[in-house]
Amino acid sequence: MTVRTRVAPSPTGDPHVGTAYIALFNLAFARQHGGQFILRIEDTDQTRSTAESEQAILDSLRWLGLEWDEGPDVGGPHGPYRQSERKDSYHDYAMRLVEEGHAFLCYRTADELDQLRDARRESGQHTALKQSDLALPEAEVEARRAAGAPYVVRMKVPEEGVCVIDDMLRGTIELDWGQVDCQILLKSDGMPTYHLANVVDDHLMQITHVIRGEEWINSAPKHKLLYQYFGWDMPQLCHMPLLRNPDKSKLSKRKNPTSILYYQRMGYLPEALLNYLGRMGWSMPDESEKFSRQQMFDNFDIQRVSLGGPIFDQEKLSWLNGLWLREDLSAEQFALAYQQWALNPEYLMQIVPLIQQRVEKFSDVAPLAGFFLSGMLNLQAADFDYKGLDEEQVRKVLQFSSWLLDTETQWNKDQLFNQLKQLANGMELKIRDFLYPLFIAIAGTNQTVSVMDSMAILGPDMTRARLRHALNIVGGPSKKEGKRWEKEFQTIRSQLVTE
Repeated sequence: MTVRTRVAPSPTGDPHVGTAYIALFNLAFARQHGGQFILRIEDTDQTRSTAESEQAILDSLRWLGLEWDEGPDVGGPHGPYRQSERKDSYHDYAMRLVEEGHAFLCYRTADELDQLRDARRESGQHTALKQSDLALPEAEVEARRAAGAPYVVRMKVPEEGVCVIDDMLRGTIELDWGQVDCQILLKSDGMPTYHLANVVDDHLMQITHVIRGEEWINSAPKHKLLYQYFGWDMPQLCHMPLLRNPDKSKLSKRKNPTSILYYQRMGYLPEALLNYLGRMGWSMPDESEKFSRQQMFDNFDIQRVSLGGPIFDQEKLSWLNGLWLREDLSAEQFALAYQQWALNPEYLMQIVPLIQQRVEKFSDVAPLAGFFLSGMLNLQAADFDYKGLDEEQVRKVLQFSSWLLDTETQWNKDQLFNQLKQLANGMELKIRDFLYPLFIAIAGTNQTVSVMDSMAILGPDMTRARLRHALNIVGGPSKKEGKRWEKEFQTIRSQLVTE
């Protein structure tokens, strides 16, 4: 048997360090066994998936040195490697399950589903819906079918009993079928859900080992059942511990930058970031902290993975990156690497047109444009003092802008200005006053180039990180304020959407 592993990211945002973490361990396991590693794009969410996000995933993983044997850009014998290009086959598999009695057409409306869940909740039951909950009288089913009502395809699941899952790290896991709902397999628009597409693709691509995050443990019974329904052999499962913030919560962008692009923009070496991800829950036999990708592959044993939640600590990452900079780069290599990071023509030519008209000599450039080549700025709460805004307004501008830009997908200066101008109007602030805290957060001063140009050049990852950094300095909302602010923001946001 040839070992075949895969990573299957969704192209719905910035490439996540968690994706790189799982990809690294899948690649290491495949290389340890002389196997193959596959990259598959799971773009079943057509409303959020973008070509830009997919390209960012490919570029980021390749920047880290995570090469795949098969994928959407390199091809392979089991393509296509985008789920959106395999849509028709999923429909056929879903209908096969319906014909064989393992799935059913569900005509329930969203309101009816909410009522069913509320009823179960009020009676003290799990909210997982079963076929007995979802069943409609045959006459009603026929009426809805005749009227062309939308439907989904749901799988049948046992209403009671225990599902036993064998995990490479955790041994035997028992999960209660009572907590597993009749999962939607095919949505009303004909696109599959992750669960159907994942199982079908893993089978057709001959995946032998599924190494994924532990958040998927609760989905394992559904996947095991689908393999049984189809009569296929199930890959071996291995659920990796989740990356954690220093406070032990699940790694999230609200507390820790999670975008690979952020760490690239901050000036971390790819070798150091990959080294750090390799240390997340795993260790070398000699316990050495600094090791190359090849050294990890040569010594890899998945049984050395610890189930304790690995802490993603930026200070420790910076320390490790410093070792790589000092120990693995000569002075000449350091200078070249810095030039490629900060002074490459592509990046410089975004900045030069903005500052050229503002300088009289080259020594003016660093004070004016230094924030483009920096990480988190050295700011104080007093830097945000401004006659046009009181303290709470400054904090709200930063928080509301952060919430707004967290979901912005069209990252260009015109779109940013349009969205932030509408937010300023909704907050009943003059745009000049509204932008002052953003200038300080992004550039450290308002005596510089347009903050919209700055955010566009710095990119979403660095912009969002600097806004969160500024919030930490001036003080984000308390729990009480947070509820009130979020309600106010959502009211403004609904107006933005409808305008």
